[in-house]
Amino acid sequence: MKLQEKLIQLHNQKKAILAANFYNLETLQGIIRAAKSENSGIILQASESSLKYMNLEMAAKMAFQAISDYGVEAWLHLDHGGNVDLVQKCLDAGFNSVMIDASEESFDENIKTTLEVVKRAQRYGANVEAELGYVAKLNQSQGFKGFTQPEEAKRFVEATGVNALAIAIGTAHGFYKEEPKLEIELLSRINQLIDIPLVLHGGSGVPDKSLQLAILNGITKINLATETKNIFMKKLKQELSYSEEIDLRIVFPKATDAVTELIRKKIQTINT
Repeated sequence: MKLQEKLIQLHNQKKAILAANFYNLETLQGIIRAAKSENSGIILQASESSLKYMNLEMAAKMAFQAISDYGVEAWLHLDHGGNVDLVQKCLDAGFNSVMIDASEESFDENIKTTLEVVKRAQRYGANVEAELGYVAKLNQSQGFKGFTQPEEAKRFVEATGVNALAIAIGTAHGFYKEEPKLEIELLSRINQLIDIPLVLHGGSGVPDKSLQLAILNGITKINLATETKNIFMKKLKQELSYSEEIDLRIVFPKATDAVTELIRKKIQTINT
């Protein structure tokens, strides 16, 4: 099943799927093992910086090999693609889904760029996600700068034909300074106007009940990144603090296990 078909299925059922970012072999294994243990579908995500770190082709091959080895229903997605050239490289590498993020451009430029990506992705049968509104990125202010407006969202979707839309309803990327409060009423209004799956970025640190309420009101894809990096590094530092072990093959698996447990709990929350 193509990802766009899976998202529509979940959208119609008022359910959601976890989209988890991976950064290396260990975090990839941790995520895919969790999906396997929960018998759940999963979206494997990689951002531009992660693809530079791992090498785009290598990251794609690792992801698809993991999907094959574990027999999990999963898809590979480009997270926050910043330009059309990167999107094209990911499509050529076999990515099932791509995100073009032109949300910091003008409304018209966002439409223009997204439409170009939609046209290219159609030739590959790939899913396309775009973003509308202000969802603070790492090191950006988490203060209010612009929630997604329902009428603009409707115009954007009609003009681009995008498969899924990431919206701004009170989340941000990275750690929160205080508990985020999602604008559920706004989410509901957007969901009533546009009939495509909606995406929640900045899922790390959002209370479980808020995630579940968001799903009931139209969120179909929930992104998780910061918590994965954090739990992996915290566990690794903890292990190294009282051990002089130099064999990474002994130390890394414990951090991988921590990722697996995190992802398992997130999947359980989303599937509740």
